[in-house]
Amino acid sequence: MDDPARARPLSEPGPADRAGPDRLTIPDRLDATLVLVRHGESELIVQRRFQGRLETPLSPLGRRQAERVAARLAAPHDAPALPVPEGAPIAIVHSPLSRAAETASAIARRAPSAVPTRPDERFAEIAQGEWEGRLASEIAESDGERLAIWRQRPTEAWAPGGERLVDVRGRVVGGLADVLGELAHAGSPGTVMAPQVGGYHDAPATHPWSILVGHDGVFKVVLLALFDLPLERFWMWSSDLCGISVVELRAGRPVVRAMNLTEHLAGLLDEAALEETEERSRSGAL
Repeated sequence: MDDPARARPLSEPGPADRAGPDRLTIPDRLDATLVLVRHGESELIVQRRFQGRLETPLSPLGRRQAERVAARLAAPHDAPALPVPEGAPIAIVHSPLSRAAETASAIARRAPSAVPTRPDERFAEIAQGEWEGRLASEIAESDGERLAIWRQRPTEAWAPGGERLVDVRGRVVGGLADVLGELAHAGSPGTVMAPQVGGYHDAPATHPWSILVGHDGVFKVVLLALFDLPLERFWMWSSDLCGISVVELRAGRPVVRAMNLTEHLAGLLDEAALEETEERSRSGAL
């Protein structure tokens, strides 16, 4: 049997592939911070099904995760401090899919002051076509070769009826350009002559910042766009449920300040264990 990793791509390149990548233009000398927050656990995640654009609410655990990340972002400078500026974010932008919208709403409710919150279709999750709602094991059985290529060379294959990564990048870059433009309008140009090395007990920055609430797949593309990396590097990033990542723009240069922080969720494991113990006590189970 042929090695799936060397198989001929199951989806032929289209005109957009040949036209070259869409590159993000970061506003000149932008000083700003962008915080990425993945949504909480959804009911389809509990069932271990591909989600894509399917609507699915947060699970009970997902709602608790959303409350935990909201509390963390409401007091970001409590120890251990998050590397975000002083003051409230200027905006909370989120995918319109309900699992992200619910998470964004929790963050907005806990914010110390009113923060404009808006959905943006360009940050919706990657459409997975015929794979949506199906178990990975089912897809592996019926469309295993394509799934293998997607997981190894994601620019060469995608779900039937789903989105190509090149098209995802096009919409994500447009959304990012608007978010960064809004941040540039709210602040003042910076300089690379400012201190660039941490650990000197500097006070939190004072430039504007925004929160983007979305999905693992889209955040992979967001980070590739910010750091001008090719789509072939798609699998290099990962975002846990309600994980926090922070990218600071220093005079227009992106810098990773934090990646996939989840410490604020640690207590949920203790809560789950306590609930299980209480349930066993009520039922008389040993």
